[in-house]
Amino acid sequence: MPFRQNVLITGASSGLGEEMARQFAALGHDLALCARRTDRLATLREEILTAYPGVRVVTKALDVTDDEQVFTVFEEFRAELGTIDRVVINAGLGKGAPLGTGKHHANRQTAMTNFIGALAQAEAAMTIFRAQNSGHLVMVSSFSALRGLPRQMATYAATKAGVAHLAEGLRVELHGTPIAVTVLYPGYIVSEMSEGATTGNRLMSSTTRGVTAMVSAIEKEKARAYIPAMPWTVLAPVMKRAPVPVFKRML
Repeated sequence: MPFRQNVLITGASSGLGEEMARQFAALGHDLALCARRTDRLATLREEILTAYPGVRVVTKALDVTDDEQVFTVFEEFRAELGTIDRVVINAGLGKGAPLGTGKHHANRQTAMTNFIGALAQAEAAMTIFRAQNSGHLVMVSSFSALRGLPRQMATYAATKAGVAHLAEGLRVELHGTPIAVTVLYPGYIVSEMSEGATTGNRLMSSTTRGVTAMVSAIEKEKARAYIPAMPWTVLAPVMKRAPVPVFKRML
């Protein structure tokens, strides 16, 4: 696999994005990090530069629901670093409520961030990659994308299925070209988004373990990967094929 020197990560101020930045820096990658919380990005930048003085780290504010800002920030990163070799579309939101319960605003916000925002990021990344005729697009989906989920997870799961299909379509289009596409399907991993769901959950992975599996799959440029592989690779067929009465009891 080619060494993708300059890695752009969205949603890098916390959770999976923050830990990915640390682990990519440890591998010698230069970083373009963006998120809304620039104070946290600044702290992360200083931490990485102290640990890995030879790594370049550029940070910028980014709200992924602002299409114009997405295109501007991605291009600014490209101009500053010379190339963008890999884009990890990681920024996301986990708000949600059962449909028809008066909380459309929460579901809409999740849909706008997770899908429309990801669409803008993919557009911006692919604009750069097509011009370079090289690059690696990484879409962080979710294990929940494998099947529609009920209640407060319905919209979230739908958005993650949407981004996975977006990436899968790009992979077919780009097959045989110098542009690679990876879709990650994380299971339960400790992060800000999973806060409150960790107690008593034996399937929950630590942030470090989960992100190590993510970074490994990304570095290998796998087409798709369940994260961590165990137990989620084994559970994937069950998730997809269990009859509805059985599936409902599992949740």
